Amino acid sequence: MPQQLSIRGAGLGLRRGMFRALREHPELINENVDFWEVAPENWIDVGGRFGREFRTYAERFPIVCHGLSLSIGGPSPLDLDFLESVREFLDKHDISFYSDHLSACSDHGHLYDLMPIPFTEDAVRHVSSRIRTVQEVLERKIAVEHVSYYAAPGQELNESDFINAVLTEADCNLLLDVNNAYVNSVNFGYDPFEFIDSLPISRITYIHIAGHFKEAEDLRIDTHAAAVADPVWQLLEHVYRRYGTIPTLLERDFNFPAIPDLISEVSRIKEYQQQYVTTEAEQVDSG
Repeated sequence: MPQQLSIRGAGLGLRRGMFRALREHPELINENVDFWEVAPENWIDVGGRFGREFRTYAERFPIVCHGLSLSIGGPSPLDLDFLESVREFLDKHDISFYSDHLSACSDHGHLYDLMPIPFTEDAVRHVSSRIRTVQEVLERKIAVEHVSYYAAPGQELNESDFINAVLTEADCNLLLDVNNAYVNSVNFGYDPFEFIDSLPISRITYIHIAGHFKEAEDLRIDTHAAAVADPVWQLLEHVYRRYGTIPTLLERDFNFPAIPDLISEVSRIKEYQQQYVTTEAEQVDSG
């Protein structure tokens, strides 16, 4: 089984826009949400009412951090001051886990989008060196998330080989996003099940699941602003059936539904997990 740190079950991305509605449904939260994910950029040095409210969650639930601005594949030097702030934030709230995207999002300033990294041997070396530096500064092994993308300039390796090479050379973990796998499989015409099966299960820390927008029959746009689509649920079931019940988090960044509707998707994750629970004895027997 993959490294699971202190998290288990089903999680939800914690957004400021949810706070008021979440307060109205404490029973649903306590029964269904096992851990929360935040972007540290949105919470570092935040005080006042929002800071107090965040601390109430950090004191009651496991928290994981998923960054937005590391720009691990970017051309500009890593922002070491920012990384020190992240490390202080993780230490302050006793958060052991940090991840960011296997992408670039800055070049002499933030681009406010996740740009694809060329799938090349040079990029593997560039990204891996930067990941090792990040891990040294944060004093933690991090995970990288494979992103949705819409162009693959200068491609020399396929996506799976590129990801595997980075994980090996950097000795880091993987945040598996089944929605990204599906979106990319439609946009670039490959089998998402084969793609997932090609990734190293031992390095997966947890899973993201989210919604997307159907622009055309051969084009999906990753939005995190819709309900999870049936093909993405099927991919998640495939992961559980093959590898066991890896902790899984629902991402929803915009167009928030009513909290009961949002929590129903978290509850669906838990229902699938209960169907595919694998005991330690069964894991040993299966080799």
